[in-house]
Amino acid sequence: MKSFTCIPLKKNQRYEVTVPGSKSITNRALLLGALGKGKTVLKGVLFSDDSRVFMQALKEIGFYVDIEEEEKIVTIEGMGGEIPGDGTLERRVYVGSAGTAARFLTAMLALSGGRFLVESSEQMKARPMKPLLLALEELGAEFEYLEESYAFPFRILGRRSQGKSVLEENSPRVDLNIDQSSQFLSALLLSGVMCSGGLTIRLTGTRSAKAYVNISMRMMEEFGCEVEQMGEDTYRVLPEQQYQAGEYQVEPDVSAACYFYAIAAVTESEVKVKHVHSNTTQGDIRFLEVLQRMGCQQREEEDGIVVAGAPLKGVHVDMGDFSDQTMTLAAIAPFAEGDTVIDGVGHIRGQESDRIRGIVTELGRMGIQCEERQDGLTVHPGEVRPAVVQTYEDHRMAMAFAVTGCRAGGIVIEDPGCCRKTFENYFEVLTSLDLTTNIKE
Repeated sequence: MKSFTCIPLKKNQRYEVTVPGSKSITNRALLLGALGKGKTVLKGVLFSDDSRVFMQALKEIGFYVDIEEEEKIVTIEGMGGEIPGDGTLERRVYVGSAGTAARFLTAMLALSGGRFLVESSEQMKARPMKPLLLALEELGAEFEYLEESYAFPFRILGRRSQGKSVLEENSPRVDLNIDQSSQFLSALLLSGVMCSGGLTIRLTGTRSAKAYVNISMRMMEEFGCEVEQMGEDTYRVLPEQQYQAGEYQVEPDVSAACYFYAIAAVTESEVKVKHVHSNTTQGDIRFLEVLQRMGCQQREEEDGIVVAGAPLKGVHVDMGDFSDQTMTLAAIAPFAEGDTVIDGVGHIRGQESDRIRGIVTELGRMGIQCEERQDGLTVHPGEVRPAVVQTYEDHRMAMAFAVTGCRAGGIVIEDPGCCRKTFENYFEVLTSLDLTTNIKE
């Protein structure tokens, strides 16, 4: 196992960085390209463990996928909402640990009416799938669960035949709970065009976080299809629609950019992340509002947003709609004056790791006092002492606590390679900021 030893950065520096393409947008674009009619060329594609799993899965399904990794270009030949093959022979599809691949491809395959064996990593077996699978069963899909019910691995056996196909009804409707993941809703929306009569989805839970759903809806529109929001909790994919093939540029990953903006905050430096702009629909851009509340300043230049750090103040914030930055905020909270209180993130316990428990445990190793709640935590300021940070095979734990190590000495990140999931050269980019590092076996 490798480890990464962080050495603090100097204060009052200026940095410019470029981050990879957005994972969320890349994986949505891959699905939309596969469901489109004709050839789609994606540019600025993120190449990471998750996106590679998605691309390989599309090949396993039978789609033509041409990959030019050095140029960050992927070309997909779509079949206008159809799946390659006649649907009678079972095909194996592997979704790894990628939540987007697992949820999005499951919805597409289940609505196709074909037969598939869908397998995942051990980590993904433990992540929530039941609400999505229940909704797909309601739409006529049939599953055979090979280990635990409503979890990977499973067989998709096709779709129940009830005279007229379930998917050709005038207006199929389904109830869905997204309290554990908004990806369930995105999955049904993105593949809802496979229901020729349209698809109406009614949300039944309490979670209102839909920033990633807004990305899905915007991208569906960019590919030529429309979703009608019929109320706060009801969505309708309009009938008789088809995604249009073409050329599509993937935005930079705002989630990745936020780690460098956090570095600006704790080192009281200026950091520009190139090509990140405030008009993005990526929800994590709201993390910049939190940094401003903590005392930082920001400005938008022609080629990116610049954050200027300052002495930090604690904040109380509901992060339900940009929860991937929970670890980032917790990682800089010990350096603030006053407590930092984070609410609305109970669902992150079911992601790559129990992220709330992980944050509290690792900050505790550093001598920082925290209180854990079911849906959040409180971080008290304090002096960070040297520690070896465990990352739980969770890329965001690794990337966030490396930010702590840009301010405090003696922070060692175990298993930095887990960042391959979304940002495989993250630690090399840190090194480019003049951060002295020691990567060792």
